[in-house]
Amino acid sequence: MPRATPDIPNASMADIAFLLLVFFLVTTTVANDRGLAIQLPPPPEALPPDMDIKIQERNLFKIQVNSFDNVLVEGNPFFGTPSELRDMIKEFVLNNGADPTSSDNPEKAIVSYKTDRGTSHKKFIEILDAAQAAYYQIYAERADVSVKKWLELSSDLANPENKRLYDIGRGRRPDGTVEIPMNLSIAEPTKAGGK
Repeated sequence: MPRATPDIPNASMADIAFLLLVFFLVTTTVANDRGLAIQLPPPPEALPPDMDIKIQERNLFKIQVNSFDNVLVEGNPFFGTPSELRDMIKEFVLNNGADPTSSDNPEKAIVSYKTDRGTSHKKFIEILDAAQAAYYQIYAERADVSVKKWLELSSDLANPENKRLYDIGRGRRPDGTVEIPMNLSIAEPTKAGGK
């Protein structure tokens, strides 16, 4: 008489797999991507219909990137590094009317950034980082801290010392306005190039 082969009991395998799945779902942490820290303007319907803002041409620092990632700064081809662009933006913002072809003062200075739909994400972020870095460097120098320290303190404004340094860096006035607002205008991309 042949001997029967013993069966492995597998009735509870589904229960064990389900418990393991629940365990890993509960104990796993998912990285939270914060995205770009950009303050969006109010929606058009929230603005008064007769609002017409006049900006002098000299108060605009224009950066354009086409679908081939070629950069124009103030209408001229730009082949420099992001740090060179950052320095150009700093000089423009802090002009205070000294150069008649540049901004009147930091409050009126606007960095206008326009891309094409074919612009690579890498180039878009590279230029945006350079523009933001120019402002961060201005703020850090005014608060007499490093840029790294500026970014740390600006993320924890509940601390009174951080808030004080933040207000010094931005030049906060008693009425709540700031001397050097981060005026970045990011225009809607055009569909001119073909990538």
